[in-house]
Amino acid sequence: MKNSTFAINGREISSKCPPYIVAEVSANHNGSLKRALETIKAANCAGVDAVKIQTYTPDTMTIDVALDDFVIHEGLWKDRTLYDLYGEAYTPFEWHKDLFDYAKSVGITLFSSPFDESAVDLLQSLNAPAYKVASFELVDLPLIAYVAKTRKPMLMSTGMASIEEIGEAIETAKVNGCENLAIFHCISSYPALLEQANISAVARLRKEFGVEVGLSDHTLGNLASVVATSLGATVIEKHFTLSRSAGGVDSAFSLEPDEMKKLVQDTRAAYYAIGSSGDMRSDTETQNKVFRRSLYFVDNINEGEVITSKHVRRIRPGFGLNPKFYNDVIGSVCLRSARKGDRVSLDHFKCIKLSEEE
Repeated sequence: MKNSTFAINGREISSKCPPYIVAEVSANHNGSLKRALETIKAANCAGVDAVKIQTYTPDTMTIDVALDDFVIHEGLWKDRTLYDLYGEAYTPFEWHKDLFDYAKSVGITLFSSPFDESAVDLLQSLNAPAYKVASFELVDLPLIAYVAKTRKPMLMSTGMASIEEIGEAIETAKVNGCENLAIFHCISSYPALLEQANISAVARLRKEFGVEVGLSDHTLGNLASVVATSLGATVIEKHFTLSRSAGGVDSAFSLEPDEMKKLVQDTRAAYYAIGSSGDMRSDTETQNKVFRRSLYFVDNINEGEVITSKHVRRIRPGFGLNPKFYNDVIGSVCLRSARKGDRVSLDHFKCIKLSEEE
């Protein structure tokens, strides 16, 4: 990988920028193209950097059988067959051109998660600017290789994956031509519990693999995303819906428009609050230095008099000599007269102790 930083449609993804925010539509169109278009518009109004959809059909995901292997036995979609679930959730291929054209017209980046080669081909025909590999597909190395050969930026989620599996996926992407890659820390639970979010993995993944690292956040609320930003996450993905009350496969763990807008604001604020380790002090503090303490004459004194605590105090403002010289000033001979309120300066005194040593 030449450089961990890169851009999607001109928007840089790096530690030099606030996190890149992706609104995941997923199944929250609820089977309506009109609602899918409205969701893209609402995400754009919320201030996200990109909207993501998913590109598959039930038949490219699984087969239509009700054998035990193909039934979900726990969680949000308990007792549903995979084919039934994907039949409700998928975004029809014939919608894609309308979605991409609309996103371009309103000025928002749109890309997708392909789940097989036919999906990649469709997205390539629509000039998708980037690709996302879902957590469940991270072990599908042939798919990763096929996506990588497009030479478009790739984002890959790492839910359920071991360090070895993540390494294999990254290596597969690299050797097949991907030069711009980010990975997401992700907990593949829907919704994920905040106490199980393990956000510290963001820093570990960055150190381990030397690529940009983000968070695909399935927790409720925005706290996990803000914490991830503080730990260096440069991409944040959150599921997005017009309204949870409208229902839908993913609605229970999706943000509504006002919440997504708040996510953009809060992660940006967290990013700027972190600042730079190279400069501990903010420029805005400079003007307040005048209210530090410094050394001032608080009584008139003549040239040749010995300076005592009666003459000099450590007071505000901070234009005088640094308080660390107080003990050197006291007991020294005043070299020129001063009035009450004059700043003490180095040319006001000569330290007696130093004179004796000389």
